Amino acid sequence: MGRLSEKRTILVTGGLGFIGSHFIELCLQDGHTVYNIDKQTYAANTDLEFEGEYHYIKDDIAKIEDIPYCDIIVNFAAESHVDNSISKSDNFIQSNTLGVYNLIEIIKNKQLNNLLLAWKYSPPLFVQISTDEVFGDILEGSFKENARHLPSNPYSATKSAAEQLVVAWARTYNLPFIITRTTNNYGPRQFPEKLIPRTITNILNGKKVPVHGNGEYIRNWIHVIDNVNGLYRIVDEGEESRTYHLASDEEYSVREIVEMICELLDVQYDDVVDSSSDRSGADLRYALNYDSILSLGWEQKYSLKESLKEIIEYYRNKK
Repeated sequence: MGRLSEKRTILVTGGLGFIGSHFIELCLQDGHTVYNIDKQTYAANTDLEFEGEYHYIKDDIAKIEDIPYCDIIVNFAAESHVDNSISKSDNFIQSNTLGVYNLIEIIKNKQLNNLLLAWKYSPPLFVQISTDEVFGDILEGSFKENARHLPSNPYSATKSAAEQLVVAWARTYNLPFIITRTTNNYGPRQFPEKLIPRTITNILNGKKVPVHGNGEYIRNWIHVIDNVNGLYRIVDEGEESRTYHLASDEEYSVREIVEMICELLDVQYDDVVDSSSDRSGADLRYALNYDSILSLGWEQKYSLKESLKEIIEYYRNKK
């Protein structure tokens, strides 16, 4: 029997974001109570209406002073756009690192206070959502969970730092935790700063599509629904004090992705792409070994090529 086999109270942070909102829907569909802490950044989906026992708290995880009772915390809250981290990194340090520090300090202090009062307190399972980018790039093969971190940009450095805080607080203060790392997500609700929605919306609006360098940077791609289904399974059945990778069998270069979208929108790649810029410290290829999630019985159900038409229609209707 997994953790989620009975009704739980789950605290989600960043639940108005792309991945977090889909995860909340899955939790509510299964009858759990969900609290969502989100400070509503520019990327928040503020028009969502969740059905079920849902409670919203507008706050910043780096500044919040207390959290409601919960069995599980799933921390999605983060600044995630690499280009933004290169031009202005302080927001990333505040949200991605200090935000995690503040949350686990709140849990630690609850433990200590209850211990002093001789009250029983079971700290919530803390699930930290991380990224494949903590490892830097890899030209061949894939990174296993225990590979060395070698982040290449401020965004990935802040996510790596957050992981280290969680592991250290677990060892020192007995914080129950699971860390998950995933690859590039795609699907509805993604803010148009990311490659797929940016390409679609720029072409629909008659704008050029910026492509870093020659478009040969390679990424692994996973549909957001496959990702949240995997996350839900990890929360339900995953072992404490370990890390799980979520990825897929789909690997495409940036150019290949843009070419697929161009074909569906009946435009020529060279006519719509602006390749005059490049990203400082860009990683050539990301890849995760995801045997750990396969061992839990998770299966990939979506493919990028089959999903693109539906995603294009989603952004066409958002115009």
